[in-house]
Amino acid sequence: MFDFFQVADLLTPEEREIQKAARKFLEAECLPHIAEWWENAEFPTHLIRKFGEMGFLGTTIPTEYGGMGASAAAYGVVGYELERIDSGLRSFCSVQSSLVMYPIWAYGSEEQKREYLPKLATGEYVGCFGLTEADGGSDPDANMKTRARRDGGDYVLNGSKMWITNGNLAHIALVWAKDDEGVVRGFIVPTSTRGFRANKIQHKASLRASVTSELVLEDVRVPASAMLPGVKGLKGPLSCLTQARYGIAWGALGALEAVYTEALEFAKSRTTFGAPIASRQLVQEKLVRMAADHTKGLLLAWRLAQLKDTGQLKPAQVSLGKRDNVRAALNAARAAREILGGSGITLEYHSIRHMLNLETVDTYEGTHDIHTLILGRELTGENALGESPKPIAAVGR
Repeated sequence: MFDFFQVADLLTPEEREIQKAARKFLEAECLPHIAEWWENAEFPTHLIRKFGEMGFLGTTIPTEYGGMGASAAAYGVVGYELERIDSGLRSFCSVQSSLVMYPIWAYGSEEQKREYLPKLATGEYVGCFGLTEADGGSDPDANMKTRARRDGGDYVLNGSKMWITNGNLAHIALVWAKDDEGVVRGFIVPTSTRGFRANKIQHKASLRASVTSELVLEDVRVPASAMLPGVKGLKGPLSCLTQARYGIAWGALGALEAVYTEALEFAKSRTTFGAPIASRQLVQEKLVRMAADHTKGLLLAWRLAQLKDTGQLKPAQVSLGKRDNVRAALNAARAAREILGGSGITLEYHSIRHMLNLETVDTYEGTHDIHTLILGRELTGENALGESPKPIAAVGR
């Protein structure tokens, strides 16, 4: 890991070993093939079980439910290494861990935990998270049209969800819908249920090595036992997003390292006007900015991990990490592509792929502007979006 301020020294031996093992596995199994998967819009489904064996799925979930029971920093470094290869790989694991396994663990019944978490941890089951709808993701309460109507001992779900990662791969969907009283509730919906379908979104220019879908629910009938009993209202899905945004704050730095090291190596070897372009002031400025942003972001992510493990983490702190680290990674990818020149537009190099992926990461789980407003509200006590005190959510996932 590029580590200008020796942040790795702040990790425990177990956390460093988890990161080392993840890097070794991903460099062997994914890095040689990722450009081809991305170009062909393929997700490596053959590796899902291996991801489970490596502990990439449910890293922080207690061992009694099949997880690793590891620390927040361990989860962070796993996301870092996944996104160092590709944001699509990290997105898959992030959805599985933070948006599917976490709510089942935090809000599910004991029966639901025993039934689903071990299978999700091994990769036997893949899950997806259905919150965002076509009319917008940042205000889910106002935009949520999906309904769950009580019918005897069942609920009947109708509606649709948009920009859903893993939708066409999923065995279960964690769908958020409003009940008869207009309260948001979460439901575990087997994707084999009659009336459920997932439509793969085609022609993406970003996150191509990740499956993104529209979910459609037409009179999907599930038993009342499919509902998560432990949470009501937007607190449920928004708490999941906080978990995922935390992981993104780490993951984006993995992408930043990838584009920085690629640009640095290229700049040292590329000669123009009789000297390597690494000797040019403008190139050095770009490289220094990348290194500085990575260093600041890594220190921020490590502090977020400390706060998370001690129960002190605030959603607004996560917003700062997601907002700044992703935008820094996106800017670094753009700068790296510039340094690479004409070579930078081909998939023989990784920077343009990371750049295009990060355009999506900058948008989902709360856009840069939305997180700016979350932070502005935290600092001033004033809601720039109007009088509504309701929380702000995310676009996509």
